[in-house]
Amino acid sequence: MKTAILRVLLYFIFLSMPAISWPANRLNILIIVGDDWGGPYASAYTGIYGHTSPSNIVKTPNIDRIARNGVLFKNAYVNAPSCTAARSSIFSGRYFFNTGGGAFLNGHWDFSIPTFPLLLHDAGYHIGKTYKTWSPGVPIDAPFGGAVHAYQKSGLLPGKFSRNVTDLMTKGMPLQQAKQVIFNQVSANFDTFLAARKPNQPFLYWFGPTNTHRSWARGSGKALWGINPNRLKGKLRRFLPDVPEIREDMADYLGEIQALDAYIGLLLKKLEDIGELDNTLIVATGDNGPGGFPHGKWNLYDFGVATPLMIWLPHSKGGRIVTDFTTLMDLAPTLLDIAGVPHPPKMNGRSLLSLLRSSKSGQIDPLRTFAITGEERHVATSREDSLPYPARALRTSNYLYIRNFAPERWPMGCPFIFKAPPVIPWVFMEMDPSPTKDWIITNRTHPNAKTYFHLAFEKRPEEELFDLHNDPGQIINVANKLAYAPIKAQLAKQLLTKLKAAGDPRVMGDGKTFDRPPYTNLRTVTCQDSIPLNWQPNNNP
Repeated sequence: MKTAILRVLLYFIFLSMPAISWPANRLNILIIVGDDWGGPYASAYTGIYGHTSPSNIVKTPNIDRIARNGVLFKNAYVNAPSCTAARSSIFSGRYFFNTGGGAFLNGHWDFSIPTFPLLLHDAGYHIGKTYKTWSPGVPIDAPFGGAVHAYQKSGLLPGKFSRNVTDLMTKGMPLQQAKQVIFNQVSANFDTFLAARKPNQPFLYWFGPTNTHRSWARGSGKALWGINPNRLKGKLRRFLPDVPEIREDMADYLGEIQALDAYIGLLLKKLEDIGELDNTLIVATGDNGPGGFPHGKWNLYDFGVATPLMIWLPHSKGGRIVTDFTTLMDLAPTLLDIAGVPHPPKMNGRSLLSLLRSSKSGQIDPLRTFAITGEERHVATSREDSLPYPARALRTSNYLYIRNFAPERWPMGCPFIFKAPPVIPWVFMEMDPSPTKDWIITNRTHPNAKTYFHLAFEKRPEEELFDLHNDPGQIINVANKLAYAPIKAQLAKQLLTKLKAAGDPRVMGDGKTFDRPPYTNLRTVTCQDSIPLNWQPNNNP
């Protein structure tokens, strides 16, 4: 409480101060976090994950520019495949399970946990955010200091690009003019933020567009960006049915990534125009995998946790592809190092600054050979009267090992509609409504579709192990194969050792901390409290 009061007093004292000449060597920071931007999909990744990838079709020249002038991380992962938990990890530099209520969708922020935006603010940075930052956590955007730092009064249309462009076009506006209406809002919000800083004051700007989060307009990839779904034939992941409906769904997602890229281009141009591009560290990344697709958001497979990550450090050697493993909790200590601010205690992340300053590509730090990810609560389990789906994973260059702590629970939510009020109009709630979800469930009894339904929705064993050399799509579980017993034992031990060292509540004591109040009520809603599946396809355009 005293810390919060002191911060408020310092804030108002700072506002009343005259213009200060800030040290010239303090870099500005622009951090771009696309909501559900995963894959990782950007044309900068062309060829990195094979030539049969949607990255070979999507066009992202501005994202590519960041990678070309900076570092592209091949093995970057979110710490949790859910927005609030992933962002809690980014802000705090901690494993998501060490952020208290921040580990859950709609969770309550623990104000005793330091976050890099507020630490930079205390160190003299002008900070601001536009669009999604920490929501839907409570209080809204608490790790960033709340709405006081919001700069979005010029408009919210960029949050649903294809839907809003389509709506403007139905009112008679030409395509390019409709796009420009939305682009103008992106620029105006950034202009307002920059105008609010004091002369030469370093800034931190968080740009969090939500257009890559569902729902986007059906057919918009082709209609707005000329992305022909037929070009995706043979380029979808093995767990996705290669049928017209799903190719169109993916094309629409790629269209939203191109809109995100256009937004980024506007920010880069503004920095050039004011002469600040060479004095600004730029980070471009996402918070979890694509929603509405199997293996995507709320899954510990690569499609759910692997994230694009490009970092442009001015005056360093660019055009490098680094294979060191990193999770986004490493961003907080990195950004604090950039600003010369000491790390607070209990940070789990490790700074990437030495990698950014290096002139090398490939593996640089010999200790960065794995990433740990995990999950507890998302949509279905965000109800306080339901149990979470706890899981942790260890990803190395050759294997993915997943430990499902409650294999009796449904990983993607109950396959029925809850009958207890309020009635929830979804089944398998952990996957966002989408044409892809509709197709898989509607065709679940068809001989050619049964496997996709199983991979997407059915219960999972306690242990999963995937040999990435032979199974890059992560669909063949070899955990019970005798030949893999030694490697499974080694990875399981490594994961458990790391989790215990980090104090993960899921492996400490009886492991039931997140199953009890205040994280959940004592009563639980189970599938026995539900009515049978009565699936109605989502036919929204």
